[in-house]
Amino acid sequence: MSTPTSTRYPAPEIKDLPDDIQAKVLEVQEKAGFVPNVFLAFARRPAEWRAFFAYHDALMVPESVGRESGLSKGDREMIVTTTSAANHCLYCVVAHGAILRIYEKKTLVADQVAINHRKADISPRQRAMLNFALKVCNQSHEVDEADFAALHAHGFNDEDIWDIAAITAFFGLSNRMASFSGMMPNPEFYLMGRAPKAKPVA
Repeated sequence: MSTPTSTRYPAPEIKDLPDDIQAKVLEVQEKAGFVPNVFLAFARRPAEWRAFFAYHDALMVPESVGRESGLSKGDREMIVTTTSAANHCLYCVVAHGAILRIYEKKTLVADQVAINHRKADISPRQRAMLNFALKVCNQSHEVDEADFAALHAHGFNDEDIWDIAAITAFFGLSNRMASFSGMMPNPEFYLMGRAPKAKPVA
């Protein structure tokens, strides 16, 4: 089954990419068995691709920049899936929902948090995290000390809270770029975490 990278902007060919971007794309392809469309869609502007994925990795793979985080890999993907749903981003809900299913080892969790995290099979700590993420997503100007206190009560420190907000904000950009450009999820994402032997994409 073939799905276009984007309905509005044609993606460059892998062979035409700058060497550093081509190497990363081929690394992801080797690991996952396919190239997530976001890697090619953003590669049409190499400087923006590099900036985007540098920030992505700093937030989503903090150990890659020598930083520890109180958020698990599943927590981070849960934030992305939930706030991407609030932003109506098909690509990010499908792609990150797939990774979330794998990290949390729960086949239903991505669908649950995308629709209504308050009824999802998640911990009270994760529910508080998502309450805050959605407030940052939808009413960041209303965040106050009570929001920090609610998260502190669940063991989050101020750096963890920065992570929640930064992931939400960064993927707000990603959501809007994916949606306006007509970026389509790869068919492989729909089965990841539901079918056996699926691989997460870092």
